[in-house]
Amino acid sequence: MSSNKKYFILFSVTASLFFLAPVLKARAQDSIRNLSLDEAIAATLGNNKAIEIAKLDEKIAIANYKQTQAIFLPRIGFSYTAMTTNDPLNAFGFKLDQRVITQNDFNPQLLNHPSGTPDIITKLEVQQPLLNMDMLYMRKGAEKQIEVYQYKTKRTKEYLTFEVQKAFMQLQLAYEAAGVLNEALKTAKSVYKFTDDHYKQGLIQKSDVLNANVHLTSIESNIAKAQSNIRNASDYLSLLMGAKTGVVYKTDGLTADGSQSADTTQKVPGSRADFMAMEKAIEASDMMIRSNQLSYLPKLNAFGNYQYNDAHLTGFGANSYLVGVQLSWDIFKGNSTKNKITAQKLERDKLSAELSQQKDQSQMEINKVYRDLADVRFEIGQEKAAVEQATESLRILQNRYQQGLINTTDVLTAETQLSQQKFALAQAVFTMNVTRAYIQLLTSSTNK
Repeated sequence: MSSNKKYFILFSVTASLFFLAPVLKARAQDSIRNLSLDEAIAATLGNNKAIEIAKLDEKIAIANYKQTQAIFLPRIGFSYTAMTTNDPLNAFGFKLDQRVITQNDFNPQLLNHPSGTPDIITKLEVQQPLLNMDMLYMRKGAEKQIEVYQYKTKRTKEYLTFEVQKAFMQLQLAYEAAGVLNEALKTAKSVYKFTDDHYKQGLIQKSDVLNANVHLTSIESNIAKAQSNIRNASDYLSLLMGAKTGVVYKTDGLTADGSQSADTTQKVPGSRADFMAMEKAIEASDMMIRSNQLSYLPKLNAFGNYQYNDAHLTGFGANSYLVGVQLSWDIFKGNSTKNKITAQKLERDKLSAELSQQKDQSQMEINKVYRDLADVRFEIGQEKAAVEQATESLRILQNRYQQGLINTTDVLTAETQLSQQKFALAQAVFTMNVTRAYIQLLTSSTNK
């Protein structure tokens, strides 16, 4: 799935100040509740429309399979037909069917010029298939289609589980960034107050106060924007869970997922649900090819009917029956069957090639994702060191600023740098967790 190959990062870091989510201030129309990852996954698997659609496809395949029961069961029909004619042959035949022929009916004048003769036929017909080998394999092909859609449903659930994990982690990242922003806001307010007090005492210039105020205003502006970002992330989770939007979810903190410690590259499992769906589709194609090949063979079917013939609408005068067995054989159909088999074989070969290509692409993606996981682990170590250094740098600059040794811009720059590094660390942890969830999606197996 190409959409799986890109990690959607909800927040970005700008050169001046990154786009962060603050602690959310509830609006009157907001409903806020706690949400765990397990609850989100369970709700999605129970209510998501994509799963509902996949299950409907399953039911359609089952219904199509049940239609093939017709190759074993009889077809029964009932008809009531009223006719009249003055055609000599049919008029005599009607009387014969009604068993009302008299000596007078052989009068040449009546035979050649009969008056309108009615015939009311009440008929019960039965057709019973006996041996149709092509239909047996068509039934097997329909049964394989059920398995195709069952595997598709399973893969849909696996993909949606990954989507929920990713969306949940995005919301965690938002709240992690909120904590960073709150710290930045406290520092910005402290710097502004210190600067404003010293300006009023005539110790510093007005430009320092203006810089501190611009910095504070910028953070507060980003807070307002980030509140909408948290709501957007919550709405997306609601959509996945099949719930109404407008609920703001609160989550636990963003932490490194230690559930998968090994970073050794795995081989793509052949029993992955999407691969199995394609394999079953190939098997279904084989069944349909075999069905068309067997259509060259004769077909054996039984038939019978029981009927009443009478000249009156409510009459049931003469009755008769007809039973028989029919052996039919389509010897030549203009090469249509041959060419149909050729086309079906090409379609099957195309499916096989697509399956092989998809497995190769998945293996390449697995290799790449494991390399990405190693890179982000290294990045986390680097970001942790950068946060420690930026924290110490800000502490030193704040002390020097309070002593009047540096200007306001230096402190504000250091504070922005620390906030950026803290968010970069949180984003790296987020990326690592999403990467691990993606690895689970790529390496899932129906045998597990």
